[in-house]
Amino acid sequence: MSAGPQHIARRVLPPLAVTGLALLAAFGPGISRQMPLTDVLLVVDITRSMNVRDMGGRGRLDYARDALRDWVAARPCGTRLGLAVFTERRSLTLFEPIEICEDFATISDTIEGLSWRMAWEGDSMISRGIDHAMTRARDMGVSVVFVTDGHEAPPLPYGGPADFRGESPGGVVLGVGGEDPAPIPKFDDLGRETGFYTPADVQHAPARIGAPPPDAAERPGYHPRNNPYGESDLEGEEHLSSLHADYLQQLAQGRGLGFARLSDGPAAIDRALAANAPADVVSVKRSLAPVLALVALLIMAGTWLAASPVMKYMRKEE
Repeated sequence: MSAGPQHIARRVLPPLAVTGLALLAAFGPGISRQMPLTDVLLVVDITRSMNVRDMGGRGRLDYARDALRDWVAARPCGTRLGLAVFTERRSLTLFEPIEICEDFATISDTIEGLSWRMAWEGDSMISRGIDHAMTRARDMGVSVVFVTDGHEAPPLPYGGPADFRGESPGGVVLGVGGEDPAPIPKFDDLGRETGFYTPADVQHAPARIGAPPPDAAERPGYHPRNNPYGESDLEGEEHLSSLHADYLQQLAQGRGLGFARLSDGPAAIDRALAANAPADVVSVKRSLAPVLALVALLIMAGTWLAASPVMKYMRKEE
């Protein structure tokens, strides 16, 4: 017995519809709209203090990797992002700004691979690192997002950090770390953890460069020519580390940048960036491929249900 027209339609039309939707999605249809976007150079501190485990038992760098991936995933398509790492006084650019949706896998995988073992020096001159990152971002025509705990090693000179000289590209300093001083893990030449830094392992007194402190003449061992700084303190807490939020806010304010805590979440970071970085209004296309895929899935599910034994039995009962 030959199949009726309705039976043929039920068997032929759904596959044709699904095929048509798949072909339409392949052409990448979308809806364009105007949106303000801020391109950034993301710079991540990978110095030793970023290994301190005060982020819910996790290291600061481990926490930063996950938080930054979440932030990038929440940014609108069309945004471009470059990635760099900081140690000593400079930033090394891993890649220049690329579109975050088309290249999300590359961005995510590279962030996941960030490690303190990539550092080429042991110092952590935060103020100079921010200045260098700002210069790199300005040369790329983007803003800067600098992620750090603010721990200067060696300590700053008595006169404090130098002022930034140049045009600020705008951006945000993101602080990461706990409020209470915590020990810094120590590693051997093979990268194996051997304990924590002790007071004898680090320099505690401010660096002996620039102008001496105002009370230098009252310090033990002071000599106007041979020892204009007086004796250095041999004890201190530089072997411990915490988030230097006030210091980072000071640096950010003097450089035309905003400040936020990485733990505040993607929305708070975006608000700080929007308030402290220029944005370009660009035309962004929102893809309709997911909608087309959903419609095709519903058609396939409906076709399968219509042909299921349960539905056939119910039709016979009727």
